[in-house]
Amino acid sequence: MEQVLWARELAQHLLEEPLPRRWAHTQGVAEQAESLACVLGADADLVTASAWLHDIGYAPDLAVTGFHPLDGARYLRGGERADERVCALVAHHSGALVEAEERGLLDELTSEFALPRPDLLKALTYCDMTTGPDGKHLPVEQRLSEILERYEPEDLVHRAITRSKPDLLGAVRSVETRIATGT
Repeated sequence: MEQVLWARELAQHLLEEPLPRRWAHTQGVAEQAESLACVLGADADLVTASAWLHDIGYAPDLAVTGFHPLDGARYLRGGERADERVCALVAHHSGALVEAEERGLLDELTSEFALPRPDLLKALTYCDMTTGPDGKHLPVEQRLSEILERYEPEDLVHRAITRSKPDLLGAVRSVETRIATGT
């Protein structure tokens, strides 16, 4: 629980004032993570802390490459000396590998941050992909449509989400199955 409180305070400090909509989204993602405690067991705090921190790379003070998973994870590792598992989850959340490739940052991402446990990455991706920009929970299909509508088809984010869509849907469905079966 201590790690979750630290993560919440850090995310609030970095996002609330400069990026209030991103802060609202982050709060909703963390709420989704908290709802998964029954299926995450001992890993619940790790995923919840990562949910609080997943988008801190958007903070103006942290944005270096313009790729928020990498910027956030680098800050957590260097500036905060965060748990490496949190850094890895932040670095790889929600289709980050595909977007890193689109940005020409795949080698940097994969050489600096190991892939996290697949079940934990799916859980964080579920939380992010079922939360809209205002923090409200919504179906993954609606979330993906919302993201694609914000970017022109030639934009690298649009391309990355389009390419990642099967994996993102698979991650969400996997967690929904775990919730339904309680495993």
